[in-house]
Amino acid sequence: MSLLLLVVSALHILILILLFVATLDKSWWTLPGKESLNLWYDCTWNNDTRTWACSNVSENGWLKAVQVLMVLSLILCCLSFILFMFQLYTMRRGGLFYATGLCQLCTSVAVFSGALIYVIHAEEILAKHPRGGSFGYCFVLAWVAFPLALVSGIVYIHLRKRE
Repeated sequence: MSLLLLVVSALHILILILLFVATLDKSWWTLPGKESLNLWYDCTWNNDTRTWACSNVSENGWLKAVQVLMVLSLILCCLSFILFMFQLYTMRRGGLFYATGLCQLCTSVAVFSGALIYVIHAEEILAKHPRGGSFGYCFVLAWVAFPLALVSGIVYIHLRKRE
């Protein structure tokens, strides 16, 4: 049982790390060259000064929705980990981790929705930037975090507390 708890906790911490990097790092979209765009700032490389010039992202409503959903997924994932630890030490023997599992399933839905909105509305979000480029590693990390959070939520729902 302790090995299962260790694996579930490690999976949850991995999901948290993936979500933090995906939400806060600077590569949701990479343009040709060294330019990368994230959810919060547009950073471009200035060859003259050899520095990064960053500005706030556009006021696009779809991008704001992605920002909100990714932050919500972080909050829900942190909340579900806190709930798991609380339930682990206070729940009676034989109890199920329904609250933790439900919170983690909501995390996966928020990540999925945010990444899907970004895919569908990428042209609108990136309208003021030159054509070309591809999705960056932070976008990929968000898609990796989605199935992991989904599996984690299902495992929590079926997990019973034993002594």
